[in-house]
Amino acid sequence: MEFNFTEEQLMFRDSVYRYGKEQIAPLCEAADLKGEFNPEIWGKLASYGILGLPFPEELGGGGADIVSCCLAGEALGHAGVDGGTLLAWGAHTYLCAHNIYAFGNDEQKKKYVPKLANSEWIGCMGLTEPGSGSDAASMRTTAVKKGDRYILNGSKTFITNAPVADVFVIFANADHSKKHEGITAFIIEKGTKGLSTGKPFHKLGCRCSATSEVFLEDCEVPEENVLGGDGNGWIIALSGVEWDRCTLLSPMLGASMLGLDLCAKYANERYQFGRPIGSFQAIQRKLAEMRVYNEVIKLAIYRVASAKDRGQMLNPLQAAVSKLYVGDRGVEMSSEAVQIFGGYGFMHEYPVERAFRDSKLATIGGGTSDIMRMIVSRVMMM
Repeated sequence: MEFNFTEEQLMFRDSVYRYGKEQIAPLCEAADLKGEFNPEIWGKLASYGILGLPFPEELGGGGADIVSCCLAGEALGHAGVDGGTLLAWGAHTYLCAHNIYAFGNDEQKKKYVPKLANSEWIGCMGLTEPGSGSDAASMRTTAVKKGDRYILNGSKTFITNAPVADVFVIFANADHSKKHEGITAFIIEKGTKGLSTGKPFHKLGCRCSATSEVFLEDCEVPEENVLGGDGNGWIIALSGVEWDRCTLLSPMLGASMLGLDLCAKYANERYQFGRPIGSFQAIQRKLAEMRVYNEVIKLAIYRVASAKDRGQMLNPLQAAVSKLYVGDRGVEMSSEAVQIFGGYGFMHEYPVERAFRDSKLATIGGGTSDIMRMIVSRVMMM
């Protein structure tokens, strides 16, 4: 399947790449070493309109289509922007702000989306719990209706942006007897009584995204902050799966493209036994596999993005196959990049080291690789 980008889309991609390389990437190494969310980097994303890309102009956004959003993610990854920063962007723009835009009423959209689009507020989404990750339907966070408000109790974990967030989209079970249909989504603002966050986790990769637990202790949420209506939380959660299969994966494509660029350059410059290591078949094979991986995941990501732009529902099998391949093979390819660089690839000063650490999350977040295999096998047996 071939995708023909418009000239405008390609120009946009090039402009984001240049901006990311010149203005953001130079700040990423130090931020990754500290393992902290960097407000300066976040401000640069906002000033270039990245945080509000998919929203209409009347809500402070850029009015971009989904393919263009993916091109922006690809460009930033290719420019050398770290995976943590791009993960924070995805959680903010797609999992929080876009959920409000797609499922919120007019009042909710006008109140939250503009402030999220211009970075006045930072957003996050709380779905995963200590006892339920991929099995989200078994969540224990409860929502009990009392008069004109809901009382929420429970906890969430591994929540990207939680320590710095101003707006939380939180999922809770209002009726366990209904299973999936008992889940409701709520918009909760920072400072709401009963809402708190834990200390930021110290992570293997994607270290520039602030991640922590979220605690709800008799947290009172007014009924006007229900998102998408009672019992529609599972539908909202599933919509995030489609974003996870394209816009949230596109930075991985860009990072892999950067890795291949660096490896090809190094293979021509590094000499062993009197000749460049790129002349050895073992290195040539690694470079070829990396190029094949890039081409395959580009097709997978933009197939999903173009389908969403056409308003088509994502096929569960296609989604699972794409997520599985991008995640598992991505770890393999980033490992090969480290191998090509040898001892230097083990040093933090070389971008392939950070890319290797960042790549592992794609096999875990948004549905583990094992869950993706289960989905594929179930579809095959239907």
